[in-house]
Amino acid sequence: MAFSGFPAAGIEFYEQLSADNSRAFWQDNKHRYVEHVKAPMLELAEVLADYGPFHLFRPHNDLRFSKNKPPYKTAQGAYGESEGGAGFYVHFSAEGLMAGGGYYAMASDQLQRFRAAVDAEATGEEIAGIVAAMQRRTYSIGAIDELKTAPRGYPKDHPRIELLRRKGLTASKTFGAPKWIHTAAAATRIRQTWEGMSEMCAWLDTHVGPSTEPPGDRPF
Repeated sequence: MAFSGFPAAGIEFYEQLSADNSRAFWQDNKHRYVEHVKAPMLELAEVLADYGPFHLFRPHNDLRFSKNKPPYKTAQGAYGESEGGAGFYVHFSAEGLMAGGGYYAMASDQLQRFRAAVDAEATGEEIAGIVAAMQRRTYSIGAIDELKTAPRGYPKDHPRIELLRRKGLTASKTFGAPKWIHTAAAATRIRQTWEGMSEMCAWLDTHVGPSTEPPGDRPF
C-alpha cells in the first residue's frame, strides 16, 4: 500500500503502551503495533527510499545492560545513511513525528577530522554559518553528547568552541501531532526537512566522512 500518513490509532497505541509497558499488554496489542505503526513506517521508507535503504529499529529494548528500562520502546524509529556517511532519521511516537539527520555519534577518527575542520578558518566559518542559518530556520542542533570544556589541544576561548565541544552534529525538527501527520503530506514534510539540512550533511561528508575504525570500536 502507498503511504497515507501515521494513523491516530498509532498515537493511541503508544499512549497506552506508555501507561502499561508490560509483556501482557504487548502480546494482546502487538497486532495494533504492526498495523498502525510498523506498516506505515515501512510504507514511508519506500516513499523516501532515495535517503535509504532504511533500517527499522526493533520495538524491544535491550535489557541486558540495564534493569531500569521498560521492555518495549515507546517510539518507532527508522534510519537511513547516504554513501558519504550522513544519516537520516525519523521517528513516530505518542508525541507525534520527528525527523533529523547528520552525524549523531562520531567515532574517534571522525571526531579528529571534525575538530580539525571546525578549527580551520575557512571550513570552520563555513560550518558555523551553515549551523546558524539552520537555527534561524527553526532546526534544533544536537549530538549524542558534548564536552563540558574544550577538547584537548584547543583553547577554551576558541571562536567556534560550541561546535568543537560536540561529539557529533545533527539537525532535527520535532513536529508534534498536527493533522497532516495522518496524511501523505507527512512524507513531503520529512523530505523537506532533510533537504533543508543538505548543506550541513554535505560539509560533514566532505570533511568528516565514515569511520574507518572497526565497528566494535565505534560508539552506539
